[in-house]
Amino acid sequence: MKSRKLSRTRRRATILGAAATSVVAGVALLPNWSAGAAVVDDPTVDAKTKATFQRLADAVFTDRTAALVEGGQGDRAKPLTDGFAGDVRLSSKQARSEDAALSSLDQRKDRLAQLGEKYSKGSTTVTLNATSVKGRKAVVAVTETTTLTYAKARGDQPKTTGFQARHELTFTADRTGDWQLTGIRDTDEGLAVNQTAKPSVTPMVGKTTSTTPSAPKASTTFPGPANAKNFTASGLNYNAMATYAKQYWTNYNPAYPNFNGQGAGGDCTNFVSQALKAGGWKHVPGYVYDYTKWFGNADIQSHSFIGVNEWSWFAQNSKRTTSLANVYQMDVGDVLQVDFDKDGSKDHTMIVTSRSRGVPYLTYHSTNTYSRSVSSIIASYPNALYYAYRT
Repeated sequence: MKSRKLSRTRRRATILGAAATSVVAGVALLPNWSAGAAVVDDPTVDAKTKATFQRLADAVFTDRTAALVEGGQGDRAKPLTDGFAGDVRLSSKQARSEDAALSSLDQRKDRLAQLGEKYSKGSTTVTLNATSVKGRKAVVAVTETTTLTYAKARGDQPKTTGFQARHELTFTADRTGDWQLTGIRDTDEGLAVNQTAKPSVTPMVGKTTSTTPSAPKASTTFPGPANAKNFTASGLNYNAMATYAKQYWTNYNPAYPNFNGQGAGGDCTNFVSQALKAGGWKHVPGYVYDYTKWFGNADIQSHSFIGVNEWSWFAQNSKRTTSLANVYQMDVGDVLQVDFDKDGSKDHTMIVTSRSRGVPYLTYHSTNTYSRSVSSIIASYPNALYYAYRT
């Protein structure tokens, strides 16, 4: 970790030194620049250039993943992106942005360690989906697939956690025709473990009224007080809920619409509702805007089936859930919701698919993620508000 930080310092020093040299030589440089020296026609993007785009994207997200790993891989002498120069490279502004991202993830790794969670290794691959070129600008769509291995996993604890995330990278050609990565945008609405940007928030589909139930906030203190779940009292099949979520976390069920990429909020609540239905939750037919109704299929869905806040209102009003005082009390089939900006409107829904040694592990859509610990969620968003539901 120290060596990487030193490397970033050296890189900044090099940039600053080059800038100072440019200022001194400014009188000589300006006439040549103004005269248009070394300007080329709009560059083309051939197969080799596309492959380099992909390799640089892979390096960016591999660096971010490595920042979360303890020892070895997580303490590289320098980021992989430092190895790119010439035809395709990071712009100086984007290099500073990536330095800040890696520093933020270093801090997240420390918070995770305080919560008892470490990763022993990580693996990231990037697939290039499409490239659009207009003039001196190239927009590249990629899919990142990342797996992290839990260090010293024991007993029934999941061995790995992982996700698939989509990104859009912008490359801009300079005056010599070299391509510089100038921007990265996450095109999913959700939460990846190596994501540093603030998550998008979900606008409420319905309106809050005096009759809508308000769920109590849950504590995030570990360990949570004892509150064992009775897996037989409700007649629901909680293992079926977990099995469904694990089956469809990345391969979406064609029997339902896919709301990923359809605006803030994405597919998260729709996915959780499907899992609950697979475990025995029954439809309550009616008007789609009525939060006391709950139903969903390929053709029509109630707002309570797909909306974060509306699901909460239905779950409480119907008595299908009770609120938990602490997020660490959750067990298989229970649901966690998050209000990132603490404005009273919940923004994200996840379902517990396993529990080990007092820690629940969550699976969710937007970003498609499996077996992520609640500790990781809290370490990533320590200032959010959390709502835990026993189903």
